[in-house]
Amino acid sequence: MDLKNQTFISFTLLGLSEKPSLRLPLFSFYVGAYIICILGNVLILTLITTQSPLHTPMYFLLGNLSFVDICLTSITVPRALSSLLTKDLSISFLSCFTQLFLFHMVGNMDSFLLAVMALDRYAAVCQPLRYTTIMRRRTCITLLASSWLIVSLHSTLFTTMTSSLSYCDWSIHHYFCDVPAMLQLSCTDTSAQQMVVFIEGSLIVMGPMMFILGSYVLIIRAVLKLRTSKGRRRTFSTCSSHLTVVILFYSSIIFMYFRPSSLYSAAYDRVISVVYSIITPMLNPFIYSLRNKEVKSAVKKVIKRGQKHQKWMEEIKEEKEY
Repeated sequence: MDLKNQTFISFTLLGLSEKPSLRLPLFSFYVGAYIICILGNVLILTLITTQSPLHTPMYFLLGNLSFVDICLTSITVPRALSSLLTKDLSISFLSCFTQLFLFHMVGNMDSFLLAVMALDRYAAVCQPLRYTTIMRRRTCITLLASSWLIVSLHSTLFTTMTSSLSYCDWSIHHYFCDVPAMLQLSCTDTSAQQMVVFIEGSLIVMGPMMFILGSYVLIIRAVLKLRTSKGRRRTFSTCSSHLTVVILFYSSIIFMYFRPSSLYSAAYDRVISVVYSIITPMLNPFIYSLRNKEVKSAVKKVIKRGQKHQKWMEEIKEEKEY
């Protein structure tokens, strides 16, 4: 079937489970996770924007990560909620591949951002005297703009490659349109596409990961040279949040995309995809805020300011009553 005819056909997104009894629990999970993700990341963005102590390269990058995490969950979760609410599982050909394009672009931007944040941590720990020179705002913006360009080209390749396949099955065993699930529906040989996914995808995903690992080798070596255990603990604590996010993100990504097609399992893949598409973006604000003194301090300032404002409003109200 040619591409022109396929564009008039709709796919069916079967979701995380086809069991009707799980519809309400899944809906509750999606709603709860999405609300927590949005509120948490919006809080981080608000703090970074309004609190001057957080106007540093590290928090500028963290704010970008929060923005990307909001986008990542917004690409998939609202569509999944709509399907559960209306019981309409269909998604048009165009909508499906638009979702695939956006998901891979934003998801890979997450990876590049973590790499830039690793550079920031390396500069802070290993090159403290040159930190302001290395991590200038202009440098950060250039790195982010370059990353957006690279992931856009990567996503265009994956989308074009997948959308040009001939499909015999239109039921996607997933809750969003993703490359591994789409390749399983094709009635033609997809070995060439799988090779492209493995090779080109490895460069895009494993490149930033290897950069992060290299940065942390240098960071750990620099930390071990510190004379006091207190200095080591303090330095490690500044990197632990970032390292936790990296491990959580990459462990699920590697399992999902870098394995033989013979090990494909729709049930397991749907569960694993939840980790990097919902759980990780939801947990990121808490991982960074709970382990970061500056973020905690900014939160306390906002709370105190809110309490003062509320007390002031109550005093004005009491004066008017008298």
